[in-house]
Amino acid sequence: MKLIECPRDAMQGWHHPISTADKVDYLNTLLQVGFDTIDFGSFVSPKAIPQMADTAEVLSKLELPAGGSKLLAIVANQRGAEEAVMFEQVNYLGYPFSISETFQLRNTNKTIAESLELVQTLQELCIKNRKQLVVYISMGFGNPYGDPYDAGVAMQWVDELAKMDVSIISLADTVGVAEPDIITKLFATLIPAYPQVEFGAHFHSAPHNWEEKVSAAYAQGCRRFDSTIKGIGGCPMAKDDLVGNLATENLLWFFQEQGQAVSLNQASLEAAQRMAERIFELSANG
Repeated sequence: MKLIECPRDAMQGWHHPISTADKVDYLNTLLQVGFDTIDFGSFVSPKAIPQMADTAEVLSKLELPAGGSKLLAIVANQRGAEEAVMFEQVNYLGYPFSISETFQLRNTNKTIAESLELVQTLQELCIKNRKQLVVYISMGFGNPYGDPYDAGVAMQWVDELAKMDVSIISLADTVGVAEPDIITKLFATLIPAYPQVEFGAHFHSAPHNWEEKVSAAYAQGCRRFDSTIKGIGGCPMAKDDLVGNLATENLLWFFQEQGQAVSLNQASLEAAQRMAERIFELSANG
């Protein structure tokens, strides 16, 4: 079981600035919890995502326990990737590959065809610099734009990525539209078809329907899940304040119900939860 905690996804579109000092304190606390990976920041244009402009500075101040959580940084183009691979502390580069043409243009200013070419470049950069590429299939369960979509479309693009030897692919429910049937179909088909690929789930969800999504993916063998403490965040490019991230607390409860052992430092987790309430001003904003 791999739990990927995503404070970057929580912070990137938050409605008030978060100081570098708060980011560093929060991330250092999360690094003590025992998550497999921390999606900590992104090397993207500060004009597009101002909240992530200090990612390099934050990274320089992190305290990484030996053998502890690995670090993942999101990139949106070759320039960002070239910057990210220069940091020894970064283990993974994550790239949002949308199978909705509309959203790919909105999110990275590239067509799907251009994005696929970039994936090949990113894969080569990662191999050269001893990193690993994680590709997120954005809008992986459907989209609200009317772009062509069915399970076959998603499978087609997974096949293209697998041909490039991308070994970690996370299916992302960017706007919370995924239904259990399509989740079941995709994971039930893809996991046995591509044994060389580690498939993950990155669900954005409203509070009332997170469990059916997690349950569907888990039942088909998915063992890599992204989440954020208290379900904070979502995708600022999707413009839907009602759809946040999957809450880490809910995910841990689900695994406990399944008898799935997850070993975390409870004291550090509780400290991170308290810190999140302060940094994100949850008591004031709900």
